[in-house]
Amino acid sequence: MTEPRNSYKLIAPHGGVLVNRLLDGDMRDVMRERARTMTRVPLSPMNVADVECVSTGVYSPLTGFMGQADYTSVVHDMHLTNGLPWTVPVTLAVEQALADSIAVGQTVALAEPDPDAPGAERLLGVLTVSEKFTYDKAAEAQEVYRTTEAEHPGVARIYAQGDVCLAGDIWVFDRPKEVVSTFGDIRLTPAETRALFTERGWRRVVAFQTRNPIHRAHEYIQKVALEIVDGLMLHPLVGETKSDDIPADVRVASYQAILDTYYPMDRVLLNVFPAAMRYAGPREAIFHAIARKNYGCSHFIVGRDHAGVGKYYGTYDAHLIFDEFDPRALDITPLFFEHAFFCKKCEAVVTAKTCPHGKEQWVFLSGTQVREKLAAGEMLPVEFTRPEVSRVLVDGMRRVNGR
Repeated sequence: MTEPRNSYKLIAPHGGVLVNRLLDGDMRDVMRERARTMTRVPLSPMNVADVECVSTGVYSPLTGFMGQADYTSVVHDMHLTNGLPWTVPVTLAVEQALADSIAVGQTVALAEPDPDAPGAERLLGVLTVSEKFTYDKAAEAQEVYRTTEAEHPGVARIYAQGDVCLAGDIWVFDRPKEVVSTFGDIRLTPAETRALFTERGWRRVVAFQTRNPIHRAHEYIQKVALEIVDGLMLHPLVGETKSDDIPADVRVASYQAILDTYYPMDRVLLNVFPAAMRYAGPREAIFHAIARKNYGCSHFIVGRDHAGVGKYYGTYDAHLIFDEFDPRALDITPLFFEHAFFCKKCEAVVTAKTCPHGKEQWVFLSGTQVREKLAAGEMLPVEFTRPEVSRVLVDGMRRVNGR
């Protein structure tokens, strides 16, 4: 007898156990009240995103901010000390004066800037400090980002943050306000996506990561991948990005504008990814894959220059880095795609692998060209993106620019 599809188990979380550091019930109320009298540690936008991702299991098996041993192992060997693949540090760096005022073993409150009250703070949870350590910023920059140039946004962030890292487990009583208020019912946690995948009978699920609005090349790649799996999770990143990136709410709206019309909604899930962009290129490709594994995805789409910025990474570095890891330890299948574009001769979206025609037949725009056209209020070419998306982007950028 054939086994029903929904009897299959989903891929296991990284490390085997899905972490949950969210408090509820009486303990949530008690800890929220206690936190009011604790020393407060201000969080950067990336710290806020990391708190959300640790507490909801996106970063399983992490239960808090890394200690020195894990930090060193990740920076130099791309593995945690327990041997699991892990490619970017998740740390909480503070100024020396604040670190000096906090003792190892002390529990401190984690405070985000209140987005609705400039200058005010909002407490999210607590950290029990297990360790304090200093670190070499230039070494981290070189190893993780492959450059020490401050022009790189990830490196600039390292140089601007504090000199001492506070390590330890966290507990969260209130999730970040922006995540909760802005994206409503499309902010599912890994536990929630896993339950939904099981309910829908999806065993093989492919995730698509983006920090950009959707265009026809994305649509092509997503649908090609969907041919070989049970379901597709569209997972636009909504944490902190570069200042010139299109705002997260506009990017998400671009997906919402076309999903019902052009996608099989019984096989697609739109869900926001609350992480911040690190722009770590190939290392971030591995990091993103591990996170999607925790959401229950068995496959992950990796494009050319995934999570890249400027000219810091080779075109295929984000593909090649997967060869440096034991596939059984990663335990998620990467799907490598070329840059796609519309070919006027083929009259279809293609890649250089599938199209015999030259660049004079290809229609593609750089990110800079897209931003320039949108800033001028121009619709994007229909060969590049659907008109429904163009209208959302033009209207969204007009609102952002106050016009």
